[in-house]
Amino acid sequence: MRWGYYVALLGMGAAWGLVFPITKIAVSTGYKPFGILVWQMVIGVFLMGTFTLLRGRKLVFSRKYLLLFAGIACLGAVVPNYFSYTATANLPGGIMPILIALVPLFSLPIALLFGYDKPALWRFVGVMMGGAAVILLIGPKASLPDPTKTGFVLLGSLASIAYAFEGIFMTWINEKRLDPFQILFGSSIVGLILSVPLALATGTFINPLVPWTAPEWAVLGSTIVNQIAYVGYIWLIGRTGPVFASQVAYLVTAFGVLGSMVILGERYSGYIWAALGLMLIGLFLVQPRRGKKEA
Repeated sequence: MRWGYYVALLGMGAAWGLVFPITKIAVSTGYKPFGILVWQMVIGVFLMGTFTLLRGRKLVFSRKYLLLFAGIACLGAVVPNYFSYTATANLPGGIMPILIALVPLFSLPIALLFGYDKPALWRFVGVMMGGAAVILLIGPKASLPDPTKTGFVLLGSLASIAYAFEGIFMTWINEKRLDPFQILFGSSIVGLILSVPLALATGTFINPLVPWTAPEWAVLGSTIVNQIAYVGYIWLIGRTGPVFASQVAYLVTAFGVLGSMVILGERYSGYIWAALGLMLIGLFLVQPRRGKKEA
């Protein structure tokens, strides 16, 4: 039933949105991106591997699949998580959910460049509104609690660029023979292979044998929630199409900001609320219009 898809969309938006304030708890105590990423990949391998094997599927490492797994691992985890976690450690928890709304705004010019989309005036206006939202975040001195942290807003925006390239990459590779569990299983293995040397080289490896407190549970919780939401997102695209599924971006931003207020006790200036409003309007304008074949 159609209402079931809306419930799934709401659940994914809430789950992904709450990942941001939970991650803020993990990075605020000194844990670094690559160290966190290692254990996220370990948990991803365990969870997705278990689901894959229980469903009687297997993982095939052909050249094409390796390219798929490496692309998702790099553009969907290693690169954006480094920028996102670094920015989150230095910014209020509600800022990154606003910046994540830049993903479809960045996706449009990239898609135009590669010939996957056609230009439209209202979508160009949406991109401009997204740019105006970023200016509101970094321009006025009253926008952030610490004006010296404005550079981290731009750093966080690089995570959105990586996610935008991930979407274009998945469109280009167009792999439909693997299910979401297999895709995330393979990308988690590749991500683990990449992240362990990075964590060791930077001295940021996290020892899991220490007594667990809030940061350790935050790493575990955010990873499980993120994996489940990611599987649901890929499933929803297959059932309803990318246009309907892409609406989750609104919910991720909204739940991320509200979750940061409730969980972290954050309060924001009028500039941040104005940036949020502009970002959501820009997101609405950039979204592709529903096609005739859309469910």
